Amino acid sequence: MIIAVTGTDTDVGKTVLTAALAAEALDAGHSVAIYKPTQTGVEPGQDGDVHAIGNWLGNPPQLTVSEGVRLKDPMAPVDAALHSGGPAAAAALPTLADHLRRARALAKWHDVLLIEGAGGLLVSLTLAGDTIADMARGLGARLVVATRPDLGTLNHTALTLEAAAARGFARGVLVPGSFPVEPTALQQRNRTNLRALAGRHGWAWAEGPPAGAVANPARRQRILHAAGRKLAPVLDEAPLQVAPDTTDGRTGFVPEPAHAG
Repeated sequence: MIIAVTGTDTDVGKTVLTAALAAEALDAGHSVAIYKPTQTGVEPGQDGDVHAIGNWLGNPPQLTVSEGVRLKDPMAPVDAALHSGGPAAAAALPTLADHLRRARALAKWHDVLLIEGAGGLLVSLTLAGDTIADMARGLGARLVVATRPDLGTLNHTALTLEAAAARGFARGVLVPGSFPVEPTALQQRNRTNLRALAGRHGWAWAEGPPAGAVANPARRQRILHAAGRKLAPVLDEAPLQVAPDTTDGRTGFVPEPAHAG
């Protein structure tokens, strides 16, 4: 099975979400590969996102982690290449065909392949403008979109789901990449509205990892494996159950519950 993890923006919890999915796949007895097409903002010798996941999970032998290309500047991939090496460096970035070939090689030898994108759904990975959406479509991958519970998320998420649908993803999974243990009223309302938004687009909904899931080294493995259990349906080959749409049909938002009195 191949799953592509992307987000509505940068820093929405894609790496922790990918780690939780990997934890669940490993718990189910699967061999797992994680491929990061483009890692930006990391110097040579430093751990990138996929290496962090390996460390969080104890680097089990059933887990393989791999990067397509590494760029030191914390920018979108093409801009990072241009900034560090000019047009020649941008032209030397792996092509979509390169990424697909590497991903298929990993998928051949592993039960589950997880692909973690850079930034959001439509960030260009190549000089030709290919995105994680193009890569997921080329691999026939299940698309998982990490979203956030904060102000502005409803617009960002709606735009992302519409862009995904326009590229052939009539189904997918929407997941909050990080949700506070003690959410504000806004975050609670956004979670309810995001689930309804998923339902209106024909997407499934799953609860993601809690905020601070990897902050405590002594607890991170346990937390990631617990979060992974909630994500088990994402790894099921069967069609996912669409999230219920509980909106009132007029405003598009979930109405506040009535209060007695």
